[in-house]
Amino acid sequence: MIMSDIPTERGSLADFQSALDFVCALRNAGSKFSLDRIRKFAEAFGNPHLKYPVIHVAGTNGKGSVCAMIERILRAGGAKTGMFTSPHLVNIGERVQINRRELSRAEILLRIRSLREIADKIFDPSDRAAYPSFFEYMTLLAFCAFAEAKVDAAVVEVGLGGRLDSTNIVSPDICAITSIGLDHTALLGGTCEKIAAEKAGIIKKSVPVVCGFVPDSAFGVIRARAEEVGAPFYDVRDYFPDENSLPETSLFGKFQRRNAAVALLCARVLRGRADRGGSAKIFSILDESSARRALLDVSWPARWQKIPLANGSTLILDSSHNEEGARTLECNLRSLGGEKPVIAVGVLGEERAVPLFKVISKYAKKILLLVPREPRALNFEALKKCVGDCGAPIEECEVGEVFRPGRRCPYVGAGETIVSTGSIYLAGEVLAALSGATPDGLSDRI
Repeated sequence: MIMSDIPTERGSLADFQSALDFVCALRNAGSKFSLDRIRKFAEAFGNPHLKYPVIHVAGTNGKGSVCAMIERILRAGGAKTGMFTSPHLVNIGERVQINRRELSRAEILLRIRSLREIADKIFDPSDRAAYPSFFEYMTLLAFCAFAEAKVDAAVVEVGLGGRLDSTNIVSPDICAITSIGLDHTALLGGTCEKIAAEKAGIIKKSVPVVCGFVPDSAFGVIRARAEEVGAPFYDVRDYFPDENSLPETSLFGKFQRRNAAVALLCARVLRGRADRGGSAKIFSILDESSARRALLDVSWPARWQKIPLANGSTLILDSSHNEEGARTLECNLRSLGGEKPVIAVGVLGEERAVPLFKVISKYAKKILLLVPREPRALNFEALKKCVGDCGAPIEECEVGEVFRPGRRCPYVGAGETIVSTGSIYLAGEVLAALSGATPDGLSDRI
């Protein structure tokens, strides 16, 4: 569906599927990196994003996990929370959650209708460049939902980059940059420094920024931006100088403990500033011991998530999808000890696939190639080219063959392990296949 195919009658969004079709068409219009449309769109709704405190989180990897951790810390203190993340795994409502309850299909339908009624008045639906994108619709949908719910604070994940991402109209109480790696290089630049500059675009005057474990070249760029705009700068390594000092978390792996350090430091900074009157009063609830306990009760699927299967085998659902993620994947695969698992993989983009397969080839007993239902997914031929020389047998499969309703997987026996990794969209398809659900199937080029 292209932009000209979008129905023009305002009453045409009769049900949830028609709303999905509508926003899908907006997605297919492409990514539009400018803040002009979202500012105009939000202003028409009374700028809902300015009606509650915001924690704004960017990064190449880990930003969703950090959002989930900060949200859990806030909720443990008694705050009513909003959380906006992307993409979703199975249901589009996963993107917009209030106290970790995702928006229902009925709520999304009503909100898309409301957004479209105004959008069609202030924008020209026939003009691809002028009309809001899918992600802009979802961003404003979240902001409106949070305002209406009167959340105490919202945790907002950047979609892509930072500087020109539609979430960057917020006026945050704190910003965080979790990590910097080479991903989305065609849009953000081909070096860590260029990518860091885009992500550092979320840093605001006088608003504290927490910098995670980033390469030195990226660190310099982020710190320089903070100094330029007068933003208090907090380097997580100053507070958690070695691996032993990192906080524990219910999410698996050293990388997640690093994410937990970013989340905990954000909580410390917000609490300290609130006590001095420098940030919203709600953040006075953030107690260190409560925050550490909350980190042991974080739920964030498809990040080395262990799922028991019907025949006594185990699925580890992962979403390592780029070069930085491949390094984390290797650490996690090494943690399995001498066991070589079956590894199912599907990837979007050759530059992402090559570093992943370098790792997978060393640890897989067998490799199952999968092609997610995503236009940018590599086909079997391209995947096999990226595998290169590999001692493990390779098989081309469909997601529905490998993962079946009732948590069944005929490719592993009792006591064995299968790891599914690569695209986050593949993870969503796997979860849907295991439960027999039909995924909403929307992406936004993230």
